[in-house]
Amino acid sequence: MNKWLQWLRGSASVPTVREEKAIMRSPLGRRLNDNLADLLALFSMTPDLIVRRLVIRKTGKQAALVYMEGLVDKKSVNDNVMTPLLEETKESGELPVTAGPITKRRDWPAIEAALFDGYSVLFVDGMREAYLICTQGWPQRAIEDPQLEASLKGAHQGFVETGSQNVALIRRYIPNRELKIKEMNVGLRGRAKVSILYVADVVNAEVLRELETRIGGIDVDAILSSGELAEYIEDNPYSPFPQFISTERPDAASSHLLQGRIAMIVDRSPSVLIGPVTFSSFFQSVDDYGTRWLIASFLRLLRFLGFIVAIMLPAVYIAVISFNYEIIPLDLLISLGESRERVPFPPIIEALVMEITLEMLREAGIRLPTPIGQTVGIVGGIVIGQAAVQAGIVSNMMVIIVASTAIASFILPSYDMASAIRLLRFPMMIVASMFGIVGIAVGLMTLIGHLIALESLGTPYGSPFAPVRLADWKDMLIRLPLWQMKRRPAETRAKQRDRSGSYEPGGGSR
Repeated sequence: MNKWLQWLRGSASVPTVREEKAIMRSPLGRRLNDNLADLLALFSMTPDLIVRRLVIRKTGKQAALVYMEGLVDKKSVNDNVMTPLLEETKESGELPVTAGPITKRRDWPAIEAALFDGYSVLFVDGMREAYLICTQGWPQRAIEDPQLEASLKGAHQGFVETGSQNVALIRRYIPNRELKIKEMNVGLRGRAKVSILYVADVVNAEVLRELETRIGGIDVDAILSSGELAEYIEDNPYSPFPQFISTERPDAASSHLLQGRIAMIVDRSPSVLIGPVTFSSFFQSVDDYGTRWLIASFLRLLRFLGFIVAIMLPAVYIAVISFNYEIIPLDLLISLGESRERVPFPPIIEALVMEITLEMLREAGIRLPTPIGQTVGIVGGIVIGQAAVQAGIVSNMMVIIVASTAIASFILPSYDMASAIRLLRFPMMIVASMFGIVGIAVGLMTLIGHLIALESLGTPYGSPFAPVRLADWKDMLIRLPLWQMKRRPAETRAKQRDRSGSYEPGGGSR
């Protein structure tokens, strides 16, 4: 009792690391006061730890309910835990608590983890076990339309920061018992729950084991986002290309699961990782499968064209102006010469100045509040571009090139792939300024070789380009009608390749 009073008065010293480890290794005792003293020793300087002492009405035993303020639903604690304990008692001897589920544990690590997961812990005098009562109720936002993946015909629901809700959103799209979930904990200090979702009779077992091995081998203080998890488990961390799809859309995640891929949900992160993926996966959108196949094919070809333009256009301009101007028609060459007559810098400096300015404007528009960010992006681009041309720092053609490049990068549905393109644009401009068209050719060959050598969870990143799989070209550069895509992509190595029966247009079957 004296030990408990010392902690209440704050006269006890903060325990050392050795003392804390000794408490964590020891099981709970029978005396309530000793258990509470050990608890407060472990959670020193934790003002949001609430300890409510009470007497169970029928048994007359001393008890204490402990929880973390802000991580529990206070109404549930008061109505479903405190009130029944103070006013009721079941004849069977069970706790008269209506909140559930309820488990018993006697080891401190489990009790500590439960408190941080939003559980309330009930200590009862004379018992060597504590009751863990589910009263979770931490702050969370409502399900909203995804911010990074806007859709015209898709669902307007996006993932949130609560892992259980994200799992439920996917369950709504795949209400099947073959949808399996394996939970793993990552992090020593900030323990994060990673839920691995897959369709058991479709997913490749080797890919699943490889993913579980990589996640299980992570030894780090904490994983705070899905992006950090991707960096720990990707095949090539030095590549600029993303090796996992990060999506905020449950319909997109469900579509990938049905194709034989695996989804990773990191608790407290609103993005879900999908793997294994290929290069062409980043050019597919949910709207592709909700619109007519001719329109979807046109849009997909447009995205691949945008990829080429975003990487190549500034480099080609620099190479043509600096080295290979003989390939330009005479009239166009005269026009280019007139626009550059007042520019004192070589094309590479001109391009770097404009591209870096554009990137700064883009980042400023993202970080600022939405109304101000849009104003800065539009006004800043117009004012700076016009002023730079009038001052003779850049030419009119360079402004057109940079603006076209930015628009081409915006049409890509994947933000991660668009970011990679923004980065690759600069080395391509540098080699073009040094070696002209030859430098661009060498840069392209290097880029293609890197894409062919890259893997995602052991799956070739360049598939179905390299290795060539013609059957998967039905959903690559273009999208054929859904009734013609009867098999799942070969790169997923799914156990069940068929995903639809034999149908004819008009709803007929063969």
